[in-house]
Amino acid sequence: MPSWQSCLARTLRSRRRPDGPVRVAVVGIGHEMRGDDAAGVVVARALKPRYRGRPTRGPRTRGARATVLVIDAGPAPENHTGSLRRFGPDVVVLVDAAEMGVRPGTVRRLRQEAASGVTASTHTLPLSVLCAYLVHETHCVLTLLGIQPGSNAIGDPLSPSVARAVERVVRSVEHALSQ
Repeated sequence: MPSWQSCLARTLRSRRRPDGPVRVAVVGIGHEMRGDDAAGVVVARALKPRYRGRPTRGPRTRGARATVLVIDAGPAPENHTGSLRRFGPDVVVLVDAAEMGVRPGTVRRLRQEAASGVTASTHTLPLSVLCAYLVHETHCVLTLLGIQPGSNAIGDPLSPSVARAVERVVRSVEHALSQ
């Protein structure tokens, strides 16, 4: 079974456009006051300073590889669908804490159909509905990355294992976007 990193890189390569850079939206989801549920928004906040909707350059080419929009969606990602539709992404990467019954800090690529049963459920709209809507409206390829939380208790900080997972996701997204 391929890793989530190789699946993400393959998805980005497959959506390259002959008429310009691939348009990628990275959406961090979660509640910053609920411990590890903040994983997705911490990923978005780490990526946002680097990507402001401008083309990125790949290391081996002179041409732009991707135009990237990063959204810190907080606990209500459905509030950002207008921005996503206007951006017109080829690929949307949703990052969220997901209860998968594995070791805290584990990162997995999740099937969109299963999103209603695995998320940490701190959102107002099930992610499966949001995923279906985004694919229908923008005709994008959607990748859902789940990070297994340790604790979602109110007031808890990000756990060390989830903080390391966030760093891995940030590095992997940056790497995939530069290819």
